[in-house]
Amino acid sequence: MTDTASWVPEGVNTELPSAARVYDYLLGGGHNFAGDRALAEKLVTMVPARDMARLNRAFLRRAVLFLLDQGITQFLDLGSGIPTVGNVHEVAQAVNPDAKILYVDYEPVAVAHSELMLEGNKNAAVLQADMREPEKILESTQARALLDLDKPLGLLMVGVVQFIPDTDDPWALVARYREVIAPGSYLAMSAFTWDNAPEGMKGAVELFRNSQDPIFPRTREEITRMLDGLELVEPGLVYTPQWRPERPEDEADAERSNLYAGVAHKPGGAPTD
Repeated sequence: MTDTASWVPEGVNTELPSAARVYDYLLGGGHNFAGDRALAEKLVTMVPARDMARLNRAFLRRAVLFLLDQGITQFLDLGSGIPTVGNVHEVAQAVNPDAKILYVDYEPVAVAHSELMLEGNKNAAVLQADMREPEKILESTQARALLDLDKPLGLLMVGVVQFIPDTDDPWALVARYREVIAPGSYLAMSAFTWDNAPEGMKGAVELFRNSQDPIFPRTREEITRMLDGLELVEPGLVYTPQWRPERPEDEADAERSNLYAGVAHKPGGAPTD
């Protein structure tokens, strides 16, 4: 893979690492550049970043399947990243071909490759936008075409809130989305935490200062506060592999995940199991 590849959208700074491209590399993808790979390789010396990425991706799959079981047929995936195996539309439409998915990301490479992947898929689209602008996202042409905000939806904020600094008030941002989604909707969230590996995370924070996307890990209490006004489903906010594992042995990786994860329900719709 060369840094002058024809798939690079015009204007992309290929030298400044991007979280989306670092994540792509950690998951084994090919849409990343030398700077992304260098940052990722430094990161794995500080925290088990490949495990973190893999476990987070597995949580996303389980969460989407859970939401489908609850009758959710439309999904808004914020900070969706670069397409790799196991995207939301692949998971959801394998179960329900009519499931509708709107991906949102501000990273040009992520958007460009999502557009290629979704070509011909009438029930899925991508929007280039910043998740900190919910009104712009929800009033977009893509959202109006795909989503019915009067009906429950699955709001996905998986591995993204750690990129929102305290100064941008992620707690208020989540509340803005919570207020507009219909009763019976669900929010699936995962986020970096200091709790299990504080020194490693300090190193990761310093590393990402020299990237497009500084990171802001948070405590379990701080992440739980983002879910105020929603009802956490069992087992609550836990490390990613602890959230409804498919096999008991999968929980053995909990201490390597360094992300808390949970799914919460907006009261007023159908009860959860």
